[in-house]
Amino acid sequence: MTTEFFLANRPLWAVLISLVAAIVILANDRRHNIREAATLLAAVGKFAIILSMMPAVLAGQIIETTPLTLAPGIALHLRADACGLVFALLSSFLWIATSVYNIGYMRALKYGHETGYYACFAVALSSAIGIALSANLLTLFIFYEILTLATYPLVFHARTKEAIDGGHKYLVYTLAAGQLLLVAIIWTMIVAPGAGFTAGGFLAGKAPVAVLQVLFVLFVLGFGVKAAVMPLHDWLPTAMVAPTPVSALLHAVAVVKAGAFGFVRVAGFVFGPALIKDIGMGPLLAWLASITIIVASLRALSEDGLKRRLAYSTVGQLSYVVLGTAIASPLAFLGAIFHIVAHAFMKITLFFCAGAIYATTHKENVSEMKGIGRQMPLTMAAFTIGSIAIVGTPFWVGFVSKWNLGFGALQAGQPVFIAILVLSALLTTGYFFPIVYTAYFGSSEKELSYHEAKPSLLYPLLITAAVSFILGISPNFGLNFYDLAIQAVNSVFAASSGLSGGGL
Repeated sequence: MTTEFFLANRPLWAVLISLVAAIVILANDRRHNIREAATLLAAVGKFAIILSMMPAVLAGQIIETTPLTLAPGIALHLRADACGLVFALLSSFLWIATSVYNIGYMRALKYGHETGYYACFAVALSSAIGIALSANLLTLFIFYEILTLATYPLVFHARTKEAIDGGHKYLVYTLAAGQLLLVAIIWTMIVAPGAGFTAGGFLAGKAPVAVLQVLFVLFVLGFGVKAAVMPLHDWLPTAMVAPTPVSALLHAVAVVKAGAFGFVRVAGFVFGPALIKDIGMGPLLAWLASITIIVASLRALSEDGLKRRLAYSTVGQLSYVVLGTAIASPLAFLGAIFHIVAHAFMKITLFFCAGAIYATTHKENVSEMKGIGRQMPLTMAAFTIGSIAIVGTPFWVGFVSKWNLGFGALQAGQPVFIAILVLSALLTTGYFFPIVYTAYFGSSEKELSYHEAKPSLLYPLLITAAVSFILGISPNFGLNFYDLAIQAVNSVFAASSGLSGGGL
């Protein structure tokens, strides 16, 4: 294999490396150290491959490969562009942290069935990268459905009745959505044969407005389930019966991010912002996202289970991405893409903290957190950072995306959505800050005698919490997420007409 061949096919290697790891894991059922080493090596290797593509993509190049052609115009086509690289870099980096955390968590809780668990984790991340680097709708759909099948066993991993029921609900929701998505994709391929993702979209003028409106609704339903847009969200809180690393995978690394990323691809690279405006679907989607943001936040206020509260928070927060694509201005689009990054770091920190608390104390309800902050100060400091950031406090990563969304609403002449953002911030404060207050200042009937979680659980959450702060001050820190997002937005709006702002 020549160096040139390897470099030209890096999108393919980025997908395959964790599939190879899954095979190694399955072949070493009783060799725990080899199984865990394969997990970590694949995580680091995947990230290194994706990171190696960043300089070229920032320079305006696109790295693509077509490993399989099924028929003329129908191919498995992978491509690293600025938009896809944001999701790929994010998922692969967080997989390293999640893998370390995963090993510590599974050792501490001893769930059993760990070989299949680690193998499914590897396949899930492989499919997430496949989604990120897909160059057309067919390729995205294949990996989208693999992600569903790979995460299903993870949701019911505990094998309790509650876990099995949660897994079944997850599968019913996501497979049904997949069928609607398949209809939308086949219809799109008939309308625009052979078309791949094109900055600014490729459907303008390809079909009557009524057909395009129906197609748009089908895409919203297809991606809306994984993005947990209400009323398609109910699987997500139920899936919180899964082990905490799976919850982190669902919320921060793969599943709901895949749904949110699907909205970005469809809005920016299938329809295009100008066409969404022309067919009148933007306001409808924007209000659906706004209702989800507010109702999910109100629902989170009433949840005592910490993971379920975090789940409803995700339902609301991911609709920021949907809102940004619906507003369809350059700044709103920038806010949508960067919020995928911001939410991932904030929410994985909060889930890691919830898991560390459970692994150490076996407490999982907000009402049981009294005094935890005095016994596990580093863990609760990280939780506090995540909470401050997700509210949208200035100088924290959540502020960067929400600031752009707010100005994007002004740019589009829709200031009403700023009120939605402000109300959401107040509600988010209402369901997170009482947890922090109770943890530090609440007193339990009996003095607690807990301690920090072991290093494999503690260090990942400290790292992701630190990044949540650093990215708020320097959004390009380390991985150039912000510049990649700007490049993606400029490519979309440079090709769109009839919209204010034309780019960034």
